[in-house]
Amino acid sequence: MRLLNTETYLLERPSQLQAYAILSHTWGEDEVLFQDMEPGKRPAHDQPIGRGWNKVLKACEKARNRNPALKYIWIDTCCIDKSSSAELSEAINSMFQWYQAAEVCFAYLENVRCASITPMAILDEFKTAKWFK
Repeated sequence: MRLLNTETYLLERPSQLQAYAILSHTWGEDEVLFQDMEPGKRPAHDQPIGRGWNKVLKACEKARNRNPALKYIWIDTCCIDKSSSAELSEAINSMFQWYQAAEVCFAYLENVRCASITPMAILDEFKTAKWFK
């Protein structure tokens, strides 16, 4: 199992299972894939980032800020080498165990905007979440 280090943004295979967060999300057009995680392919600090990178960076930040801080996160888009049919098949078959073993699961509700201050308005926003469909 590959995990993304929330501090270095490098994919690692810890020798023993570490506590980790997991990101549940819907896939968009600008997802960060396994191949994007290779050294030299990540955006530089002064480079503009797309929505996919922003999602990865924010998820890592959430995990780091958790008490206790989590050094690792699993995100399906970038932690699985989908060019390997064997790895993809194993990932699909193991998905439930990965979610079950996670310390915490963050759900990224891409199209939900909680700008409203009324509970009913926020509830209406959640009802429209693409994540639930």
